[in-house]
Formats: sequence, C-alpha cells, structure tokens
Amino acid sequence: MEQEPPSPEAIEDAPPRTDPEVRLVTQELLKTGMIDLSEKSEIYQAAIRHQTNIEQALEPLDLSLTIDEQRGIMIVSVRADESEDPDDNWNHPLIRRQRLTLEQSLLLAILRQYYVVQELELGTGIETIKMPIDILIDQMFKYLPDSGSDSKNERKILTLIEKLKTHGVVSEPDKNQEITIRPLISHLASPSTLKALLEQLRTLAESETRLDNEQ
Repeated sequence: MEQEPPSPEAIEDAPPRTDPEVRLVTQELLKTGMIDLSEKSEIYQAAIRHQTNIEQALEPLDLSLTIDEQRGIMIVSVRADESEDPDDNWNHPLIRRQRLTLEQSLLLAILRQYYVVQELELGTGIETIKMPIDILIDQMFKYLPDSGSDSKNERKILTLIEKLKTHGVVSEPDKNQEITIRPLISHLASPSTLKALLEQLRTLAESETRLDNEQ
C-alpha cells in the first residue's frame, strides 16, 4: 500500500533543518573523531564559524569539542564528567576506547617526545614535523631487543608505524624515508604517563644489558 505524500501544511509545520554546514561538520567529527586544517580546510573553517551550534549538537551525545587553533586541529572526546571512572568496563556507544600494545605505546611516546622538542625549537603551529626513519629506529632500539639484523629491525618499526597510522598520528614514510608526525599526537596520552613508560622501559633495558654482561 502506497503512502500518501505529506500535505503542504505538514511540511510547513515540520521543524527547521539544521544548517547544512553544521550537519556536515558534525557528521565529519562523528565519522573520524577529528578535523585537521591542513587536510580539510573548508570543513575546519566551517567548524570555527559554527562552533557554538556544533557543541550544542554534540552535547546530548555526551561529547565535547576541543579546538587547538595553534596547531590547526579539532577533536571530539567524551565529556570529562562522563569519563572520570577509569574502570575497564567504561564504554560509550559512539566512541571506542583504543588499546595499544606496549611496542605501540613506546612508539607513541618517542614520536610525541620528538614532536614536543621540535615544537620548542621551531614554534607551535608549524605546518609539518618530520622524523627520519633511521633516527626513529635508533630511538626505538634503545628499549627493544635488537634482532641483530638492520633489515629486520627496520621492518619491525615500519610495521608498528603502519598500525599506528590508523590512529591518525603519523604518516607512512615518504620518498626521503621520513614520517610526518601529525598534531593529533599532542592530545594523546598525558606527557607524564609517556615519560614514566620511557623511564620504565629504559630501566628494564639497562637491567637486561647488565645481566647479559654478567653471563
């Protein structure tokens, strides 16, 4: 049985649609969790214009919008008052908590440390921060056991980069064997947590070295 089209009166009484730009930005944020000015400048600028309306659209979902204008990035996160409980059973119907392996966490810590140092030297908000792969490999194997093969070590790090790339914090290596560290990394994990991880892994690596020398 075919339904009759709505009458003109019903159409007139329907609530007004949300501004198209607000819908576009909100949908993009829900889809990707972030907007990077360097990649989607028009959507980013639309978000700046409609910031209040977008925040109002996210509020019923217990989500908030963080805008880092210096670095040209905005991210969606669960509202602080809804995520204070650190219980492992925490969940949100739209936001999935990301779990990293120890090696991925180590990579994240080293990348973030390098990013912060570069920002201190070059200034916050520079367009790109690149890290040579050979420097990254040297840094990683201060903490990881060396396979004894340069090619195996490189493959291991490239595999870790590929997995971390899906989180939006790093690019794949370019033709100059450099990776781009994206501004999102400045908002992932607390510096104190990552520093503690590096210290713990450094102590572990030094202990293993001493045991090897004693044998």
